Amino acid sequence: MRCPFCGFEDTKVVDSRPVDGQKRRRRECTSCGKRFTTYEAVEKPVLLVVKKDNSVELFDRNKLIKGLSTAVKKRPVSAEDINKIVDNVENCFANRMQSQITSSEIGDTVLQHLKDIDQVAYVRFASVYKDFTDVESFIHIISELKSGK
Repeated sequence: MRCPFCGFEDTKVVDSRPVDGQKRRRRECTSCGKRFTTYEAVEKPVLLVVKKDNSVELFDRNKLIKGLSTAVKKRPVSAEDINKIVDNVENCFANRMQSQITSSEIGDTVLQHLKDIDQVAYVRFASVYKDFTDVESFIHIISELKSGK
């Protein structure tokens, strides 16, 4: 990190702490001794979602939260659990450095997390995500849950 005062390229970190999703670092120049502050934030790639009809839209965290909230309505699932699922979905694809994902990849990832949290919410989410049209679809997914697949 270059010193903003003298331009020397060697500085040391004196203090580091998280602030609003960023890292705040107090640095000291090893040449002139002056101190300054820097902020470090993780840069997340722009994530595009390819939908079933092949249209493309930006990943919308709030849209996923809304869908999950509907699935967990009147279930013992906290808002914190919902946010963790959405964080995991975002991080999963960001870590792969993918810029495009399909809506089915998102749905499958959400279902993996919901299966461990609440099975009723899992069935509710699956019924919308997999577009159930008959009772047999519900019976099939419930039998999968019972068999532990």
